Amino acid sequence: MAVAKTKEIEQNGDQRRPVAEMQSRKGPVADFNKDQELDALRQMLLIRRFEEKAGQMYGMGLIGGFCHLYIGQEAVVIGMRLAKRDDDQMITGSRDHGHMLACGMDPKGVMAELTGRRSGYSKGKGGSMHMFSLEKRFFGGHGIVGAPVPIGTGLAFANKYRGSDTVCLTFFGDGAANQGQVYESFNMAELWKLPVVYVIENNRYAMGTSVTRSSAQTDFSKRGVSFNIPGVEVDGMDVRAVKAAGDEAIAWCRSGKGPIIIEMMTYRYRGHSMSDPAKYRTKEEVDKVRTEHDPIEQVRARLLAKKWATEEELKKIDASARAVVNEASEFATNDAEPDAAELYTDVYR
Repeated sequence: MAVAKTKEIEQNGDQRRPVAEMQSRKGPVADFNKDQELDALRQMLLIRRFEEKAGQMYGMGLIGGFCHLYIGQEAVVIGMRLAKRDDDQMITGSRDHGHMLACGMDPKGVMAELTGRRSGYSKGKGGSMHMFSLEKRFFGGHGIVGAPVPIGTGLAFANKYRGSDTVCLTFFGDGAANQGQVYESFNMAELWKLPVVYVIENNRYAMGTSVTRSSAQTDFSKRGVSFNIPGVEVDGMDVRAVKAAGDEAIAWCRSGKGPIIIEMMTYRYRGHSMSDPAKYRTKEEVDKVRTEHDPIEQVRARLLAKKWATEEELKKIDASARAVVNEASEFATNDAEPDAAELYTDVYR
């Protein structure tokens, strides 16, 4: 029996592990007041509704190419945004729409880029994984697996070189964590004490393979041990826990102590991308996470329990997020496509 079970786990991954980890994870949480809880709810709802709409538009053929949705992981980026300063930088991988919105980028511009329109952040030529805003200190979503890590490390190097105490928040996933360039970056970051927070968004399945099948060391908070980089594991489904960890990590970097790793234990409800049917996990597993650990529902429940908001007030907040997203969708649908001459602009050899 034991041998058979071991072989089953080797072949399919331990499907119980994701939920069990979220149930057992304990750690410090920030003490949010009413305004902070409402702010977190608004921002996470904006991301959730935006991504749901993006999924609908992809299905209608209005968005082409790749499209990676952030549904379920909203607490990670919002908790970190609440911890950072406006001049701190953010960079991430392909699952990037939520990070853009968290940075304050215009939903219209993001949606226009998704639909390939001229008002998009990359003039309609970049699509889902290629947006950038110097104004909002967002240095891109990057389609190359692991690419945010050396680039984010380079941003941190520039900060230190210029004598700035700005910190770079570098997001990447559990799949990207196995890339060689990640460890080259870790080595340089610790050697030079660079101000970079490495945020590993561990959603358990990378592109579709359980971490138990793809990673010899599944505790990603320990990935920097050989470089003397400290790490911490955090409940990435609780925005308060993320904020608390973010406060400590950013303070560590800003004080000149070098890099730090935060492993965010999170979960995506959709497939890796819109083309992924996610048959490698059970519907029961996904439903259990949605029911017991959803980051938005946790905030809603606390607001209602503390009588800081009524059901009617929460419905209005949701309606407001939907209105913003619908306006962005309408704008993107009716915006003009790029002029043909744009094929020859912003091209570098």
